Amino acid sequence: MNLGWAAVLVAGVTVVAIGSMLLVRRRAPEGSYFADGDRAAGVFGVLATGLAVLLGFVVFLAFESFDTSRSGAKAEAKIVAEQFETAQLMPVAVRGRFSGELVCYARSVVHQEWPRMESGSLGDAYNPWGVTMFATLKRTAPRSASEQAAYGKWLDQRTDREEARADRTHGAEGVIPDPLWIVLFVSAGIIFVFMLFFADSAERTVVQATMMGSVAIVITSTLLLLWFLDHPYHRGLGALQPVAMERTLQLLQPETGIATGGFEIPCNSQGAARNP
Repeated sequence: MNLGWAAVLVAGVTVVAIGSMLLVRRRAPEGSYFADGDRAAGVFGVLATGLAVLLGFVVFLAFESFDTSRSGAKAEAKIVAEQFETAQLMPVAVRGRFSGELVCYARSVVHQEWPRMESGSLGDAYNPWGVTMFATLKRTAPRSASEQAAYGKWLDQRTDREEARADRTHGAEGVIPDPLWIVLFVSAGIIFVFMLFFADSAERTVVQATMMGSVAIVITSTLLLLWFLDHPYHRGLGALQPVAMERTLQLLQPETGIATGGFEIPCNSQGAARNP
């Protein structure tokens, strides 16, 4: 959901809430429906405080997941660049193969995995080029001390890359369970209905509209913020984009990158394997 649709939704909910308040106000008695306004205000304070506390914890949980996804994407891109450097110290027989497969890994993240995360269809699938690189690793036979050191370093970097990828893909699944969303919407609905009982025919229209509108805007905006944090991969303002991996791709180019020589890239520009 982009910023425009979010603004339209907030405005729509606010208009409905204000319209409902003004409609109820037409037949409301003076002083609202409550005989004791102070007691009603106290009950409303308990309801509002309970929702605010719940929203605060959920926002913290969702933001932590959002930040983990962002950090994972940056760490993964950084590790891919480091693995590319390590590949230049591997045996000559696999050096170019590792370099090309790392380029394909980065391309597949940008052009294949990212759109699937935005659509929520990535699931628990492995990156195919990660599997391919592991197969290449098993065929690697380091001989010199530097090659053996690079082999061990590659194993450590592979583990770190997979952990970073797990952090990145974790955010695409969402961390707020459906029962919690139900509780949030039910709580918001209860507050909305409770607010209608504050309708007062003796109060000015603008005051009643402002009272209901402000509550509607705050609650709707907060729920939309939760949705944004719980779905960090989408096409809208503030969404996570593969900027870090795109920068890494610039470093891995055979012509201008950091490779010690030319190498073949076994995939197309979208990261899909070429036909043999």
